[in-house]
Amino acid sequence: MTDWPSVGVVIPTHNRPEQVRAALRSVLAQFYPGDIEVVVVFDRAKVDETLAADGDRPVRVVKNERTPGLAGARNTGITALDTDLVAFLDDDDEWLAGKLTAQVNALGTEAELCTTAIEVDYRGRRNPRLAQKTMVRHGDLLRSRMMMLHSSTFLFRRSALLGGLGLVAEDAPGSQNEDWDMLLRASRRRPIAHVDVPYALVNWAGSHFETRWDTKISSLRWILDRHPEIHGSPEGAARVYGQIACWHAATGDRKEALRWAVRATKANPGEPRAAVAAAAAAGIVGVPAVMAALHRRGRGI
Repeated sequence: MTDWPSVGVVIPTHNRPEQVRAALRSVLAQFYPGDIEVVVVFDRAKVDETLAADGDRPVRVVKNERTPGLAGARNTGITALDTDLVAFLDDDDEWLAGKLTAQVNALGTEAELCTTAIEVDYRGRRNPRLAQKTMVRHGDLLRSRMMMLHSSTFLFRRSALLGGLGLVAEDAPGSQNEDWDMLLRASRRRPIAHVDVPYALVNWAGSHFETRWDTKISSLRWILDRHPEIHGSPEGAARVYGQIACWHAATGDRKEALRWAVRATKANPGEPRAAVAAAAAAGIVGVPAVMAALHRRGRGI
């Protein structure tokens, strides 16, 4: 018997046979006094039964029977579990030693969601991303997406996911920005507990979403429709408008890129993404090249 809450880990996977095994090993290697159960959810991919295992830390493999995509796969895993807590881990990321114990301690009795800082790996180059705080509030997430609050660090009370907080939004275009939506919804209810130590290694090379510009645009517009309060934060609104401008520039839509860049500058004259979008629209720089340069520093557009 243990007083530590049981943890269910959801690992959605799509055509990453080697990476998902590394992700799984990082979970099973955690030193955690409580029970751990893992559900690997195969999304639009053949289920690999060889990953399944019994024992003290059982591993189940299931097929995503909900909406195709990351959000549906995560919800498939959530509903397959009956643990006290639920944690997410993407199939190309890994947990670092000590993550679960530190998060469970930080979750306490009040918070519904706990995150940690991350270490970004981009083609072998690693950079830590810290939040410089131990509690994240709604206003923080309106001003900034706070990319260090990565979904591979999310640890929830399962009762919240099945109750007032709700499951992952499956209508998010391309299952993008559903993690920011979850953070905004969670922080509106209660402050998010945060452990400002890099406890997850996040791979930024080879993302399924990296160059899906149209989906990036539609998912950000979805966020703005779902959380209109972002418009009321000059810094946060300008950041989103600037991103939309950059993605339009990447598609070659110069008119829309400049329109959104102007909107970003009006919201916050110091918004750098507006300048990037304008330069990209003029053919001076390429958005993928800017992204690669930023990724090498653990940053993004």
